[in-house]
Amino acid sequence: MARRFYADVTVDRDRNGWFIRLDGRALKTPGKRPIRVPSQRVADLLKAEWDAVPAAEDGEIDPALMPITRLANVASEGVADRREALIADARNYAGTDLLSYRAPDPADFVARQTAAWDPWIDWAAERGVRLETTDSIRAIDQAETSLDTVADYACGLPDFAMTLFVHLVAVYGSAVLAMAVMEQALEAGEAFDLSRIDELYRAEIWGVDEADEAVRLALRAETVTLGGLAPDIG
Repeated sequence: MARRFYADVTVDRDRNGWFIRLDGRALKTPGKRPIRVPSQRVADLLKAEWDAVPAAEDGEIDPALMPITRLANVASEGVADRREALIADARNYAGTDLLSYRAPDPADFVARQTAAWDPWIDWAAERGVRLETTDSIRAIDQAETSLDTVADYACGLPDFAMTLFVHLVAVYGSAVLAMAVMEQALEAGEAFDLSRIDELYRAEIWGVDEADEAVRLALRAETVTLGGLAPDIG
């Protein structure tokens, strides 16, 4: 793991966006591409991650503790060249959206899914993403027009925002929940909890596995951090 090699972290700006400097040198991706973010707030949060690296000689740069840096790296590493593939990923996820697949039983779990997920199915329908639901294990076909609406939504996002959107889609297993977070209709942590209803239900019945819970909480915290960028990257 790399060690801290700099003393000062500063925020700067050019015509391509905001960025940070480490001892005066602009931060770049591992592929040596310049990192630019769309707002000063995001740049300040990026700076905070690099400031938080221990300043001692043995201070380690741990990417696991730097989610905004990782997102910025991905967004800066040729996303413009991969937009079509990322848009296709979002469209494909919508075709098997988590909110469409319901449990057939027990009744209390079915009721919990219905109460938690139906409002967001309705929210999406109002925006042209009309998804069918099923309690079968067999995949169902969704309307092409709905999938196209998700693709059009992703297509309309700038590179940094689309990177976040596709990331949230993968974390939640739901294009609908990711869209709701991007549109600030739903808080990222609440969306995460909605996407983990089955895990939380099992934990209520069988108890909490401490190792699994630690992983879940770490991923939730990271998702809250990244989802919180939505207001500043449109």
